[in-house]
Amino acid sequence: MKDLFEVKQVDIECYQKNIRDFLPPKIVDIHTHVYVNNDAVSDRSLDSRLVSWTTKVANQNPVEDLFETYRLMFPDKVVIPLMFAHPRYAEDINTVNQYILDGSQEGKAYGLLLSKPEWTPTRFEDALLSGDYKGAKFYLNFSPAYIPRKEIRIYDFLPPAHLEVLNKHGRIAMLHIPRDGRLKDPVNLAQMMEIEERYPKVKLIIAHVGRAYSREDVGDAFEVLASTKNMLFDFSANTNEWVFEQLLKAVGPKRILFGSDLPITRMRMRRITEKGIYVNIVPKGLYGNVSDDPHMREVEGFEGEKLTFFLYEEILAFKKAAVAAKLTKEEVEDVFYNNGMNLLSAIGK
Repeated sequence: MKDLFEVKQVDIECYQKNIRDFLPPKIVDIHTHVYVNNDAVSDRSLDSRLVSWTTKVANQNPVEDLFETYRLMFPDKVVIPLMFAHPRYAEDINTVNQYILDGSQEGKAYGLLLSKPEWTPTRFEDALLSGDYKGAKFYLNFSPAYIPRKEIRIYDFLPPAHLEVLNKHGRIAMLHIPRDGRLKDPVNLAQMMEIEERYPKVKLIIAHVGRAYSREDVGDAFEVLASTKNMLFDFSANTNEWVFEQLLKAVGPKRILFGSDLPITRMRMRRITEKGIYVNIVPKGLYGNVSDDPHMREVEGFEGEKLTFFLYEEILAFKKAAVAAKLTKEEVEDVFYNNGMNLLSAIGK
């Protein structure tokens, strides 16, 4: 049987020399997408609110492919995912949510509900409790169409009425924050802090460290967020070690969660930043024509051949931050396993 994707010698060496012994035997992946072609009818009306490069890696990622990815990338680890659908492939939201539920299995895989802000609180609560969803994933792409992308606020797609439901049941809100200012945006920070204060039983996870992919995305955010007590952060699809260091200083290792953002992070790349803009360096021709995408740049020859997986780059960046912060082996295990497992195990009990 042909492997799902190629694992090259450069990947094997990277994993064996730099990653394998850093990671604990068991890992919780708190942020991963699954979807299949049969149910995944692309909603092109969302395209203007989504970056395009993320679609170039995999046009589907069924549960079986997710676990095959773990086998290939982490051959000697046990990985337990928290899965949810992708908004681009959610025209039939009931079907994709049922697929998440069908793939969930206590102790082996868990799921989040994909929801829409126009749902009534009753519909949202009924959907949330219809299966063992650990919470819900909220997307700025589902904000009302009349709101310009740059003006979208958190409450436009994560309404207070839904937060009330999550607070009542103590469930997760997985939040990909909006706005060009990313983590430093004052509106984002104000609403994040408001959620922290008004809904203390919500398990609020700020995905991608608030999309702070460069130093310029941070501002005074970590000074503000240092006062939080409950807010959690995943560092999925982020490779900025300096951002990770500041996060560790602000909130400590107990509120940080590993997430992969698979299948996107199967991409073969490394990331740089230029004037506050992140750029993914990828092998020439591997992902089609990327000439019109400001977040993509091709290289060839030896430079292209030495590129490994995005997910490995993410882990290596966190490892550098962990070393700088002098994290113990136990604290690293907290980030990659204990924090996530304790969170998932407690919900619904």
